[in-house]
Parts: sequence; C-alpha cells; structure tokens
Amino acid sequence: MPVSPLAVAAMLACARIGAVHTVVFAGFSGEALAGRINDSECKAIITYNQGLRGGRIIELKKTVDEAVQNCPSVNCVFVAQRTSNKIHLGSKDILLEEEMAKESSVCPPEIMDSEDMLFMLYTSGSTGKPKGIVHTQAGYLLYAALTHKHVFDYKQNDVFGCVADIGWITGHSYVVYGPLCNGGTTVLFESTPVYPDPGRYWETVERLKINQFYCAPTALRLLLKYGDEYVKKYDRSSLTTLGSDKISLFLKPVLI
Repeated sequence: MPVSPLAVAAMLACARIGAVHTVVFAGFSGEALAGRINDSECKAIITYNQGLRGGRIIELKKTVDEAVQNCPSVNCVFVAQRTSNKIHLGSKDILLEEEMAKESSVCPPEIMDSEDMLFMLYTSGSTGKPKGIVHTQAGYLLYAALTHKHVFDYKQNDVFGCVADIGWITGHSYVVYGPLCNGGTTVLFESTPVYPDPGRYWETVERLKINQFYCAPTALRLLLKYGDEYVKKYDRSSLTTLGSDKISLFLKPVLI
C-alpha cells in the first residue's frame, strides 16, 4: 500500500489484534513481493486497486495478482479503492470497504508480551536476498517514541512531517509509531519531491505549518540540482527542526 490514512490504519489494526504486519514498498515488482510473502508465510494481503505517485497511476492490484500466483500461503486479498477505476476481482479477493462496513467499530486490544513480535520489515534486497528484520512490541515502540521526542525536539501540539514511505523503517518509526505514541500530529506524504514541481516539500511545510521536517539524504541531493528558488518561494517560518538520516538541525531562533 502507498502512504495513506488507510495504510496507517491497517498497521495499527494489526497491532491491536496481535497480528504481525509486514509492509512492502508499493514500488516493488510482483516477484519481489512474492519473495517476501513466501518468506513470512503471509496469510492475508491488504492492497489498493491502484496507487497514485508523481502524477502516475501505479497498478498495485496487478502486482499483487502476479505475486499471489506463486504464494500458496495466502488465503485472502483485501482490496481498497484508491481510484474509481474498475479492476478484476479473483476468488481470493475481498472488497475492504464492504467488509469493514459489516464489522463493529469497537475492537478490544489483544494483550501482548513485551517481547512478542510487532512487525517484520524486509531489507531492500539491493545487496543480496532480502532479510526479514523482527521488531518487538515494547522495545521498538519505546525507541521510536523517545527518539521522535528528543532527537527531533518534538513538543505538544507540534506538526511533525516525515516524508518517508511507510514501506521503510523510517516511515514506520517517524510517520506512524513515534509521532502517534507521543500524541502528535503526523503528516502523510504520498507524492514525490519534484511533483508537480521541486517546491512540493516547502509548499507542504507552508500549508500545514510543519514544525519538524524529516526527509532522506537522497531527496536532498535531488533537490540541490534545482537551487534555492523553490525553497525561498514558500514561508518556512514554522520550522524548528530539519532532520535527515544521521543529521538533525535546530533552526530557531535563527532560521536558515
């Protein structure tokens, strides 16, 4: 699933009932998805009919269909609607919105041990076969909450903006679990740094009055090619902290 409120809800729903979730980056191929599904012996998949990224439509359901053909452990595929385009539904497919409408809005949380699994996340596979990394309930959540609060100097009522994809550990920790554990407002970013133009990050900062902004070094290197024009075009006075992997800059009282 791409970055979206429903994707976050799916992660938290799994955590609430004690199910282990494995979020896969929406840009992977069917073969890459199948490898992760088979390794984790996944029983259920949640996806969208399609995704939107940088002005393009991503055929998520088609990718899932390709993967599931080679995944005997999968019992069902829940399909949510991101676009109005119709898709083919197979024998294992269930429309998520219709299924949710049948259920109660109250779901008691499962009592979990501190060392029980919370989620498993796979490495990118760029340096070999993807490896599933296990993160447990208490240790991971404590780490995510403390680093979000102290490394980024988060304060109550701040708006925290991490533009990472939730398919990566940065998105897990600083889009979902860290900010929400601290009662914060978190920003979901579905687009790319240069769509519709290279000022997208800073337009988002101005519009949402973001206080802490966190992005990857690769995104910063990309934006360097476009100079300062798209940065200075927008009001960034709400920012107190700029963060990136291995670096965190505190901006006030002087905004740079």
